[in-house]
Amino acid sequence: MATVRMGKGKFAGINACANDHGIIAAAAMDQRGSLKKAIAKARGEGGTASAEDMSVFKTAVTRILTKHSTAILMDPEFGLDAIKQRAPGTGVLLAYEKTGYDATVKGRLPDLLPLWSVRRLVENGADAIKILLYINPFDDANINSIKYAFIERIGAECAALDVPFFLEPLAYDDAVGEEKSFEFAKVKPKYVTAYMEEFSKPRYGVDVLKVEVPVNVTFVEGMRCFKGPQAAYSRQEAMNLFRESAAASKLPFIYLSAGVTDDVFRETLELAAEAGTAFSGVLCGRATWQDAIPVYGKEGVGALEAWLEDRGVQNIEALNQVLAVGAKPWWTIYGGKENIELV
Repeated sequence: MATVRMGKGKFAGINACANDHGIIAAAAMDQRGSLKKAIAKARGEGGTASAEDMSVFKTAVTRILTKHSTAILMDPEFGLDAIKQRAPGTGVLLAYEKTGYDATVKGRLPDLLPLWSVRRLVENGADAIKILLYINPFDDANINSIKYAFIERIGAECAALDVPFFLEPLAYDDAVGEEKSFEFAKVKPKYVTAYMEEFSKPRYGVDVLKVEVPVNVTFVEGMRCFKGPQAAYSRQEAMNLFRESAAASKLPFIYLSAGVTDDVFRETLELAAEAGTAFSGVLCGRATWQDAIPVYGKEGVGALEAWLEDRGVQNIEALNQVLAVGAKPWWTIYGGKENIELV
């Protein structure tokens, strides 16, 4: 395999987010609008959530769960105080995109936080930069051209500062239906495979892909989490789809939990491992801590911390056990660490 050239800063930044074995076991805590709404909802009718609530929640999660994680993904809007509470040796990924999208404009177009740049994020502690992008690889060419140019600009900005770029593409197709539907489950593998292939191209400057699993596991016949009655894929078909999407990537990739429960996410990763998929870890958020939201909303920070120390740690440790068995070092895709030439 040919030697891969990589900036020393990018190499160091990815390693800062991984353990000594090259596995990325990162906690995600960059939720903004969705978290604020969830805290307010937990407080009942007329409930609200403040910026202080956001900071308190993020700080508790960071302080407790980073003892068991290799990195924390955070937003600079509510989370800069939180990352100061992380465990020693924990890497930091900072989100660069605005939360959500303008639903009145076709295409779920992305936008950046106006007060931030890659340079400013690095100055505030980022070892790596993360961007979330809603993408339909088969959408109108004009819409996707806007998105591809957007990613090219961010890739160039990260390259200029020699900092890793983690891209999180999320597949959708408004014409097919809601992303958790049976109809979308049937087409999801094609969409995930397509975007993994597209964003592996050097022109985008992406270093690590943070991707969805290519199947909706609740529609995999034979899985414990299978909801029925319709199956979108057999277990063997699902494993083949894991392999096909992985083969499309020329970059290290990690899986995101996408809001499923912790037990469903663990079962998903077990299937990926059984398929021999060379994923290099996870960026897991809500699967670990989402059940703590009503605890905080109703009982406050003391109850939140107690829940995190108990159930939250159990969730993340169980996930780490799956990663220890199934995940591969991030440099595997390049033929080994020794095959990377630092420049």
